[in-house]
Amino acid sequence: MPLSSLAQSSPGRVGGLVERLTPGYFALVMASGIISIGLGLTGFRLLSVLLFTVCIVAYVVLLGLNLWRFASFRHAMVEDFKDPKRAFGFFTFVAGTNVLGARAAAEGWYSLTAWLLVVSFSVWLVLGYVIPWSAVLSRAERPAVALANGTWFIWVVASQSVAVSAATLEVVMEDARAWLAILAVLSWSVGVFLYAASAIIVALRIMLYELDPKDFDPPYWVAMGAVAITVVAGARIVEMESAPMADATQGLVAGLSVVFWAFATWLIPVLVAAGVWRHYVRKVPLVYVPTLWSIIFPLGMYAVAGIYLGRADRLPIVEAIGSSWLWVAVTAWLLVFIAMTRSVGTALVRPDRT
Repeated sequence: MPLSSLAQSSPGRVGGLVERLTPGYFALVMASGIISIGLGLTGFRLLSVLLFTVCIVAYVVLLGLNLWRFASFRHAMVEDFKDPKRAFGFFTFVAGTNVLGARAAAEGWYSLTAWLLVVSFSVWLVLGYVIPWSAVLSRAERPAVALANGTWFIWVVASQSVAVSAATLEVVMEDARAWLAILAVLSWSVGVFLYAASAIIVALRIMLYELDPKDFDPPYWVAMGAVAITVVAGARIVEMESAPMADATQGLVAGLSVVFWAFATWLIPVLVAAGVWRHYVRKVPLVYVPTLWSIIFPLGMYAVAGIYLGRADRLPIVEAIGSSWLWVAVTAWLLVFIAMTRSVGTALVRPDRT
């Protein structure tokens, strides 16, 4: 294809990609940020900074693309809000913002973490009422349970990400300590109940309705990632400084965090088996799709959950499992990042088809 033709067609082609941008693409930010945190916790500073850089760049680019989409393709964004299979992906913005904030806190950039928490909490609060209504409750189709999928667990991840940021700041911001403790425990508790509700609904969808192998897509891994981030949030709450809300709940949260880690561990073979069934038994092609980042984030979050929980509750075997699992997440991140780069590059340069 001549360079002149490519130059003329690229704006329209890029616009088409922006129009079709998936709401859940901030999972790239989540995956890069959480693995960067894990690498930092285990002493791999250079790799951690590299992933942190990717996290920042991805966040800025995706923010810009979503603003472009809102300005130029608002109809597509509105349709996503009405689609139960895509709408909950918007919560990846909340989780991605807080993962970026948590990684910034590791650098001592607490002011940035605080501002990101203000943004994420505000969006979480609004989306927590808007999306269930626009995507589920206002639809004429019934039963709504038939429309559930793995993306519904991202609401849980968003809630727990607020708890992680609040608990992180609680340790260093004495003036706001009581309020941050309340926010951390409140969002953690909401996340636990949302997980129970989402798990029941998604389980009913799987058991009561025919499940095409194509429908059992990567976001189902968020079921494990949501439990893992619940563990991380719980571990951070256990490490909070003394405050009325923290003192009242730390024992309960510490015990439940161990239970949740055990459940997350149990889920991994189930999800791997489902992937084998989908791709090798039912022959669904394994190609790059943006939702693959919904696998990478849970892998990284499980690793960080083990590290945090092991240190907070003095469980060295759990910390060792988390530290080892981190390299599974790093390898998977690298493979998906390469696949994403090739996919985006191909979409930008391939000839137009009539």
